[in-house]
Amino acid sequence: MVAAAQHPNIELVTYAEVENVSGYVGNFEVTIRKKARSVDPAKCTGCGTCWEKCPSKVDSEFDLGLSKRKAIYMPFPQAVPAVPVIDREHCRQFTKGKCGICQKLCPAKAVDYEQQDEVYTDKFGAVVVATGYDLFKWEEAYGEYGYGKFPDVITGMHFERMNNASGPTGGRIVRPSDGKEPKTVVFIKCVGSRDEAKGKSYCSRACCMYTAKHAHQVIDKIPDAQAIVFYMDIRTPGKAYEEFCQRIIDEGAVYVRGRVSRVFQDGDKLIVRGEDTLLGRQVEVAADLVVLATAMVPSEGWEDVAKLVNLSTDKDGFFQEAHPKLRPVETFTAGVFLAGACQGPKDIPDTVAQASGAAVKVCQLLSKDEMDTDPVIATVDESLCSGCAMCHPICPYKAIDFKTITERVQGKEISRQVSAVNSGLCQGCGACTVACPSSALNLRGFTNEQILAEVDAVCL
Repeated sequence: MVAAAQHPNIELVTYAEVENVSGYVGNFEVTIRKKARSVDPAKCTGCGTCWEKCPSKVDSEFDLGLSKRKAIYMPFPQAVPAVPVIDREHCRQFTKGKCGICQKLCPAKAVDYEQQDEVYTDKFGAVVVATGYDLFKWEEAYGEYGYGKFPDVITGMHFERMNNASGPTGGRIVRPSDGKEPKTVVFIKCVGSRDEAKGKSYCSRACCMYTAKHAHQVIDKIPDAQAIVFYMDIRTPGKAYEEFCQRIIDEGAVYVRGRVSRVFQDGDKLIVRGEDTLLGRQVEVAADLVVLATAMVPSEGWEDVAKLVNLSTDKDGFFQEAHPKLRPVETFTAGVFLAGACQGPKDIPDTVAQASGAAVKVCQLLSKDEMDTDPVIATVDESLCSGCAMCHPICPYKAIDFKTITERVQGKEISRQVSAVNSGLCQGCGACTVACPSSALNLRGFTNEQILAEVDAVCL
C-alpha cells in the first residue's frame, strides 16, 4: 500500500509504504515507512549524470524486462519528484563495497549511501485505497501458449510499453527476439478471463478495447501489416466504444471468433492453431508476434492491505464496496474509500470517475465538525460483563476495547475490566452479541427484551 501524505516537515512523502493503520474515521493513526533512496531529494537536480555513468545493468521492471535499467535509476519517466533511487540489491557499492561512481560524479553531492529508512506516525481523517491490479500469471496456467519460453509471445502490457514513445523501442513495434518488424500480429483475448477451469470467472472489461487499440496501432504503424484477433465475445460498454471497434474492423483487422488451442514455434514463425466457430473449421496462422490480453487480478499483497484497514474482499480478492449501487466507493469500515481497479477490473474512465467520487466523499466527510453515525451499534451492559474478552477477537472492525471501572462491593472499592465499544468503528454486525457468554452485549434497538416484546405483540 503506497502512501502519498504530508510529512510534519511539509515534505511530500513518496517512495514510501504504509506499515500500520489504527484508529477510526476522522482519527486514523498511520505508520509510514519512507524508504531510503540513497539520494537527497533536497540536493538532487535530476541532471542524470549518475545513471548515465552507472556500470550496473538489470532488467527494467517498468518495461517488463523489455529493456535494461541502471542500479541508480528513475522508477518511471514521469516520476514525482524527479529524483533517482538506488537499487541496493544490485548496486555494487552495497553488494561488494566498491564502486561509488555515482557519488563521485554527482555535481550536487546528492548521493548518500548512509541514508536510512524513516518511520513515523501521523494522523489522517480518511483513507483512500488505490492499490491497482496485476496481470494474471498466464505462464503457469496456459502452457499451450508456450510456458513463457517464446520471446515473441508477449502480453498487452508489453505491447503497450513497446508502443510508448518513451518506451524501450521508442514507439516502434518489433519482435523481442530479433528486433525485426512483425508483419502478422495475432491477438488472443480472454487469456485468464472468463475461464473457470484455469483462470478467473469474471470479465476483465478493458481487454476488448485495448486489443482493438493495439490492432489499430499495428495497422497504422506497419505498412502492409495484418492484425488478427481471436475472441470469445466483443464487449464494448462505453461511449463511442462500439464505433471505435467497428472502425478497426473497417481498417482491416480480422476478427476470428474462437479459442486458440496451441501456439508453437516453427522456424522464425509462431504457429497459432485455433478454431473459427462461425465458419465451423480449424484455423492455423503463421504469426510474427503474438499478443495476449491477460486477465486483471488484484495486486500482490492484497491480503495484507485488507488486514491493515479491515476491508472485506470477494472470492477473487478484490475489495468489497459497501453497496454496488448506492455506496460504490465506500467500504464497510467508516472513513475508508476505494478507487480504481482494487475494487474490480475497470478501464481508465471508470477509474477516474471512481477516484473523483472517493475524493468528494472524503471532502464531504472532512468538511463537517460532527458526523452522523448509525444508531444500531453494539452496547455493553457493564453490570453483566465479566471481562472475559471473548468478544475482542470476534469483532471484524476492531471496535471493541477494554476499560477499567471501579465498583463498591460490600463497602470496598473493586476495580475490574469490562468491554467498551468504539461507536466510530462499530458497524452493527452483531457478531459480538452472539459470542458473549454472559449476554452483556446487545445491539441498540435489538435487545432480547425488545425482540421478545415484538414477538408478543405479533402473537396478540
